[in-house]
Amino acid sequence: QVQLVESGGGLVQAGGSLRLSCAASGRTFSSSAMGWFRQAPGKEREFVATISWSGKSTFYINSVKGRFTISRDNAKNLVFLQMNSLKPEDTAVYYCAAKGSDYGRPYTKDYDYNYWGQGTQVTVSS
Repeated sequence: QVQLVESGGGLVQAGGSLRLSCAASGRTFSSSAMGWFRQAPGKEREFVATISWSGKSTFYINSVKGRFTISRDNAKNLVFLQMNSLKPEDTAVYYCAAKGSDYGRPYTKDYDYNYWGQGTQVTVSS
């Protein structure tokens, strides 16, 4: 079992930055691929970024490449999403997700993940 708690969301102006954190509990965190997803009002939840258990492999949707960075600290059971150059279209509830394992490929579908946090709101004003 993995429990996830996100923090760091808020209101920011376009062009600004936010750093989301996801605190994980559970024995399988350090061997688990982790991901960030987001859901804007009236839209489907979409994949944003994923990171392998070691932190050596990452993958992003095209719209955030060069602006967002996913990272992790296995010693502290934390995953981060650094978001720079934010745009109004980044406004959404952001969710942290844990797969519970990692077989060495990018996991970009929500059904790839077994554990989810409650989400944190990110609002970018124009």
